[in-house]
Amino acid sequence: MTPKIVPELDEVVEGLGVPGIAAIVLLPVLVPAVGGFGKSLTKATIKGGIVLYEKGKGVVAEVGEKFEDIVAEAKAELAESQMQNVEHGAVEGESK
Repeated sequence: MTPKIVPELDEVVEGLGVPGIAAIVLLPVLVPAVGGFGKSLTKATIKGGIVLYEKGKGVVAEVGEKFEDIVAEAKAELAESQMQNVEHGAVEGESK
């Protein structure tokens, strides 16, 4: 007794039923229609991703600029503080 590799047509028809057979018959008609919709959906998704990426780049650039401004302000305040300390040290050194 050898195992069946290809099922009998009667078994396939009974197993699939009417919806399965209808799907097999309509598949060549539906695939191109769904394919066109799938392509449009994929293209729209890619466009949305590109727009989101571009907006994200702008936001990151703005945040980077603001961060650089804050760092520059902090450095300026540190330099000013050091200059005041040097001036006070020089004045105190002169009075001794």
